[in-house]
Amino acid sequence: MSTFVLVPGFWLGAWAWEHVTGELRAAGHDVRPVTLTGLAERADEATPEVDVETHVADIIAVLETDDLRDVVLVGHSGGSLPVACAADRVPERLRRVVHVDSGPLPAGMAQIDFHEPEERESVRERVRAEGDGWKLPPPAFDPAVDPVEGMTGEQLERIRARATPQPFGTATQPLRRPESPAPVPQSVITCTFPPEVVRQLSESGHPVFALMAGLDLHHLPTGHWPMFSRPRDLAALLAEIA
Repeated sequence: MSTFVLVPGFWLGAWAWEHVTGELRAAGHDVRPVTLTGLAERADEATPEVDVETHVADIIAVLETDDLRDVVLVGHSGGSLPVACAADRVPERLRRVVHVDSGPLPAGMAQIDFHEPEERESVRERVRAEGDGWKLPPPAFDPAVDPVEGMTGEQLERIRARATPQPFGTATQPLRRPESPAPVPQSVITCTFPPEVVRQLSESGHPVFALMAGLDLHHLPTGHWPMFSRPRDLAALLAEIA
């Protein structure tokens, strides 16, 4: 059996992993879903100073407080940023890192760099207009514009009701990583794009995908939030990868 630490993406807390956690625990695994500073039940801890380093510290604290070892550390979407940095700093505690519909970014790159310049400015304007200059509001989770394939109307209503604004520093702070990341085995579960696209982009030298070259790739076709749309399949795939 394996020990999983599950880190959610932007706007979510440990609650988002509820069904995946249940499946894994029913199979006998030890599962620790995480809520990062400033989100969900920790929303009152949100400040303009919360950034990637804050969330790296959160993850390391989970690993060290209970002296967890041989851990499968899972990061969904934007949660992969602090997961990758935590893996660099405490590799001796990890068996494997799994990125869910995301991947490890290189040193000096921020989450917002994933977007084209025009979209970056649009995001910044939304933060200025709707987030007091330091909070990124959740998306509408609108099937017409957002990658929510496979989610029911009830699931969409739940995520809209429970999503919390994301401290914007977690999207804008460049990652502090060594040029040669720690040699922890890594896997990627792609959902909104096929593994072949990842291979092509990483082999072409695309900076966002550079560190994904040669990684263990898996495909779970669905929307960007597979913990809602395909939780049983995601849990089974995580167990298989572990």
